Formats: sequence, structure tokens, C-alpha cells
Amino acid sequence: MSLVVLDASVAVKWFLPEKVETLANEALALLDGNLKKEIHIIVPDLFWVEFASVLRKAIRRGNYSKNSADAALAYMKVLNFPTVSSLELLNRAFEIAMVFERTVYDSVYVALAVQAQAQLITADERLANALATRLPVKWLGGM
Repeated sequence: MSLVVLDASVAVKWFLPEKVETLANEALALLDGNLKKEIHIIVPDLFWVEFASVLRKAIRRGNYSKNSADAALAYMKVLNFPTVSSLELLNRAFEIAMVFERTVYDSVYVALAVQAQAQLITADERLANALATRLPVKWLGGM
């Protein structure tokens, strides 16, 4: 079983309409792999806030309903991914952000992947392109 750090940008694709989200099938394959215990997903605590924030934006844009968002949040709570404190990752994340000129938010995910000797899977192609040759970051579309 492989260990994967999951970016919130991937998890939201499990719920938002395909007309809004690209790479939904690739994202769903990761969820399926987790449910079948083929992969083990871990996340930084920041993941939960980012996930909910994307749902809120989708509601505001008219792409998603409040009831659907409530159901998505409830389902995610049931999945209960092991979660690592951002405080524990902060120093390494700050270093990554400074060296690679990335946001500290993104770097928290990368720091967790480095610490856990896992692969970060992200739907952020620019992040993956900037870091994939030097850090364990993989773009969802390249899977």
C-alpha cells in the first residue's frame, strides 16, 4: 500500500460537477484506491479548511448547492483521513516556500509529503511543474 498526501484541489473533484472540474475521473480513482486500501491518504490539517472553502466558492458561483456541500462535508468526515498538524510542518514548509518561491499553504502539503516519505498528489499543475523534479509532488493529470 502506498502513502499519498492529498491536496484539497483533488478531493473537491469527487463532488463538484464534471462541467466545472476537469480530471474528476483521475481524482475518483484515488478515492477508489483509498476505499480498496490500495493507497493510504494522509492530509495536513489545512486540508479540511481548504476543502470547505472551495465548496463555499462553488456555492457562491452557482455551481453547487448548500445541501450538496453539507453532504460532501459529512462524507469527508466519515473518511476521516489521518491528519497532521500544520504547526508540526511549519518550519519545513516555510523553508520550502522560501527556496522554491511557493506559498506556505502549498508548502505545508509538500512538507508533509517529505516528512512522511509519501507522494503529494495535486490538481495544481503549476505547483507540480515547479516542484516535481526536486520534491515528491505529482500532478493529478499526469497519473
